Amino acid sequence: MAWEQTTPSSDRRGCFLLKKERKRVVASVDTVTKKTVAVGPVTLECGETLRDVCIAVETVGSLSANRDNVVLVCHALTGDAHAVGDEREPGWWDGLIGPGRYIDTNRYFVVTTNVLGGCNGSTGPSSINPDTGRPYGSAFPPVTIRDMVHVQYRTLQKMGIDRVHTVIGGSMGGMQVLEWGILYPEAVENLIPIATTAALSPMAIAYNDIGRQAIMSDPDWQGGDYYPGPGPKKGLAIARMVGMVTYRTDTLFHQRFQRRLQTDVPEWSRDATFQVESYLRYQGEKLVNRFDANSYLCLLKAMDTHDVGRGRGGMAAALSKIRSRVLIIGIEEDRLFQIEEQRTLFRELRAQGKDAQLWEFRSPYGHDAFLIEYEQMGPVIRQFLEG
Repeated sequence: MAWEQTTPSSDRRGCFLLKKERKRVVASVDTVTKKTVAVGPVTLECGETLRDVCIAVETVGSLSANRDNVVLVCHALTGDAHAVGDEREPGWWDGLIGPGRYIDTNRYFVVTTNVLGGCNGSTGPSSINPDTGRPYGSAFPPVTIRDMVHVQYRTLQKMGIDRVHTVIGGSMGGMQVLEWGILYPEAVENLIPIATTAALSPMAIAYNDIGRQAIMSDPDWQGGDYYPGPGPKKGLAIARMVGMVTYRTDTLFHQRFQRRLQTDVPEWSRDATFQVESYLRYQGEKLVNRFDANSYLCLLKAMDTHDVGRGRGGMAAALSKIRSRVLIIGIEEDRLFQIEEQRTLFRELRAQGKDAQLWEFRSPYGHDAFLIEYEQMGPVIRQFLEG
């Protein structure tokens, strides 16, 4: 069965109001349990070995007696393990997950890991290299999406979990979802890849390289060995600004900003004059305060090299390994992972006789809609989970 929704979203509110709404709903969320799981040595696709890998994990809900209610959440580029909110700090998917919500933590045991190469508790470039006693920096090896998934699987095994009810994620998280179905077809029952692709497009790679060059051109990058200094803040902020342009839509920018000027800046000033400029600079500065530039570069490269058909005889051969039920969700206005990429995935899976569904929806938020449009996506996800 394929679902399609063409009704535009009626939600046209700004990001600050959305944030306030998210904070209002977290009071009823279960207590989040945080832990660090020691995975041990990991040999990567590139051939290098990381000796002491640790992965940050957050869980919500209760594991069933037969351990069959696990939902694994995979985060996007600048996400982390805190997908589900608590009273002190909202999570990045707290509108979707929680008691009585679309992914109901009264029923499911929700696990979110910070990916290998990240900077929020998992082993990454800012972690201490056991061979030198100093941060890895430029010595941190390349990591692929498949490496991330292998480490997630081993992390769950360390937690006593061998099978997953559902793996769900958007963007880079959706890439991980697809690899779960290919690498561990007997270990996962359901896959929900959102706003993602089987292989990153040339245009998306081009956007990524603009961000990469902004970071590496910043004198404070120092070849990646800037610790304990702050690193290339200006370069990382510019990379985020470029990203924000690809995550949202022209329609949203028109609705939110038009050509309005900053009221306290003269029109002829060389500094930020238009409100849209101020917004992008704010987003850049906000990321700099919570994310490491080397991790950003590491994860960009993982996305660039993502191709499910690489070394497997092509996309069709790779997707043939999937045994799970699949719900693909696409956003019609997504300019970064265009809707035709999700349709291609769906057509190939259905051509192979897989139990695959496609659901499309519209949103002025574009690619970022998977982080915002809970009321649109949520009922479809819940229906799919309930079979």
